[in-house]
Amino acid sequence: MTISPLLKTLACEAESVASCITDTLAEPPLPDFAAGDYGPHSTRWHAQSLSKGAAGVSILHGVRAQTGHGGWEPVHTWLRRATADTLNNSTGAGLWFGTPAVTHALTTAAPHAHPAALDPLDRAVADLAERRLAAAEVRLAARQRPSLSEFDLVRGLTGLGAHLLTRQPDGALLRRVLQYLVRLTEPLDTNDDIGRHAPGWWSADAANPDQPVPGGHANFGMAHGITGPLALLALAMRHTIIVPGHTEAIGRISTWLDTWRQADPAGPWWPEKVTAVDLHAGRPTAIGPARPSWCYGTPGIARAQQLAGIALGDPARQQTAEDALTRCLADPVQLGRIIDPSLCHGWAGLAATLWYAAADARSTALSAHVPRILRLLIQHANDPTPERSGLTAGHAGVALTLHTFATCTHVRWATSLLIN
Repeated sequence: MTISPLLKTLACEAESVASCITDTLAEPPLPDFAAGDYGPHSTRWHAQSLSKGAAGVSILHGVRAQTGHGGWEPVHTWLRRATADTLNNSTGAGLWFGTPAVTHALTTAAPHAHPAALDPLDRAVADLAERRLAAAEVRLAARQRPSLSEFDLVRGLTGLGAHLLTRQPDGALLRRVLQYLVRLTEPLDTNDDIGRHAPGWWSADAANPDQPVPGGHANFGMAHGITGPLALLALAMRHTIIVPGHTEAIGRISTWLDTWRQADPAGPWWPEKVTAVDLHAGRPTAIGPARPSWCYGTPGIARAQQLAGIALGDPARQQTAEDALTRCLADPVQLGRIIDPSLCHGWAGLAATLWYAAADARSTALSAHVPRILRLLIQHANDPTPERSGLTAGHAGVALTLHTFATCTHVRWATSLLIN
């Protein structure tokens, strides 16, 4: 992507803001004992989180150290906090929490770490992946619907696959995860009311846990839905890591997204979720696009489809995805729904997704939006975030996104979001 004089000026401002935010994250905060920091919701527990805690902040410092914008001591400090307690490698563990999160953070933040530090973590992640694959095999044999946590990016096998794509791209375990995802896309012969009309990834989980409705749902989001697996399959194919049925799996997901794409004067959009009622009606309950977030909105969904088009050598699909993102960015109504600067839900996620999508784009239409979105991210960078310090929900992710714009870094931190 050509860097214009305007973007160069904005890049200097972006790095200045990123540096200021990073300075506020030089050291982990002291435990707040009054807040119950030794309880089940403690920040010590959050330390193992990419989203909320020290594991995520270490990635910010690690990327800056690798690009010559910071020292290594903050990296080590935050990694020590992340590993202060026994790492979770069971319930809830996944790319964004527990052993896999800390392993991914160490791999990304300190890629030249000594094998003595990484080897036991690699074995633990492999053990978790094997257990998750075995559980999925049992579920498939019983012809039952999956939970989102079986396959999603945040907790499931897609997230473990994303880590393996970075850490062990030539390993057999990544190929087994990809083979599982191929099976996930195949029709599932069940005895439920959804039957053959639903895809294999139709989840037994309620679309809204607070208002459970029978029949489960299909989730479209990058964080918890089927576009996460689509992005991983596409990224693996771009790296010439291909398993039997790979192309067909990408095709099945893409066809589903085509079916549920909705037309609007402001541009195409996709529902966040569809329920059994929506499936039988052939249309979503939602009447328009939600906020343009990475996690559930048009930006993440469009980026996954752009990656699929690139992987398949399908310029029409790639262009359709890029057009959807371009029109989303031009819609002030959608942009007005963003309420924080975070990577997951807010301006940083939109900006990072745009940055990588524009770099791959067939035209300059997406690049034309970069200065404006970068300006908005700078403007909102210090607004409150959902969490105090994390990567995807806190200010560390905001700073890292600004730093990426400013330096055009090629450090592959964005695999945490499957946008690169």
